[in-house]
Amino acid sequence: MRKKILVTGGAGFLGSHLCERLLNEGNEVVCLDNYFTGQKSNVVHLLNNPYFELVRHDVTMPFYIEVDEIYNLACPASPIHYQFNPIKTVKTSVMGAINMLGLAKRIKAKILQASTSEVYGDPQIHPQTESYWGHVNPIGERACYDEGKRAAETLFVNYHKQNNVRIKIMRIFNTYGPRMHPNDGRVVSNFIVQALKGEDITLYGDGQQTRSFCYYSDLIDGMIRLMNTGDDFTGPVNVGNPNEFTIRELAEKIIQLTGSGSKIISRPLPSDDPMQRQPDITLARQKLNWEPKIQLDEGLMHTIEYFKTTVK
Repeated sequence: MRKKILVTGGAGFLGSHLCERLLNEGNEVVCLDNYFTGQKSNVVHLLNNPYFELVRHDVTMPFYIEVDEIYNLACPASPIHYQFNPIKTVKTSVMGAINMLGLAKRIKAKILQASTSEVYGDPQIHPQTESYWGHVNPIGERACYDEGKRAAETLFVNYHKQNNVRIKIMRIFNTYGPRMHPNDGRVVSNFIVQALKGEDITLYGDGQQTRSFCYYSDLIDGMIRLMNTGDDFTGPVNVGNPNEFTIRELAEKIIQLTGSGSKIISRPLPSDDPMQRQPDITLARQKLNWEPKIQLDEGLMHTIEYFKTTVK
């Protein structure tokens, strides 16, 4: 039986890969995007598929449709983009959640929220488990995103308890791969673009802060597995790669893999930048039978090959 599935933020980096995967699995997909950070070029190759529909729409406004499932991915996810218009970022997270949850309630659809590891803020426990409440500055530079996503999780849980909406909450850790925006300010795309251009690679601080990098295909697999779990499991569940690297190690790896002559230089650390970020994926292993398959070197090679075609 072909399912009809709505993907908000479907023309974004992860959204476009999700649309593609859902179509490949024999579903009908409606992709919703306002192109604030998503790009039509990410999904243009899907437009010939009769089961794919592209709609330009902003989730801060109500949307009416009949579908079986909703993946709510709409929100700028990199600091450059979400800090560009912080009020819009909060509105997208909060009003977008309200509108999509209202839709799910009316049509009795199952709905998944793409939440984020940023709900943990600059964590005081390591690695982060789903039971950790986080350490977030509510008035800091990143608060528009962190607190917007935290409020969205609250809304999801309340719609579930009060209105029996079938929800799933997924906390996404750093993810990378083809179709990342070259100017999104994320560390993997920044370093690859700088290395391919032979420019200096900019580290913020001493580069000893750590991140865990998950390749997009592993993440999409976890997302679909979560959507397909029974109604008794709502999450939240961490999905990310638990292997931890310092930012300096990442820079050195990318210089080596690109064969670049770039040098590493330091810049001051931005405010509220987390020093550590590593998921505890015990719950994902138990409930989704999921763990990442693609490790950093292999994923970086695929991503570098993609950026070679886009970086001029």
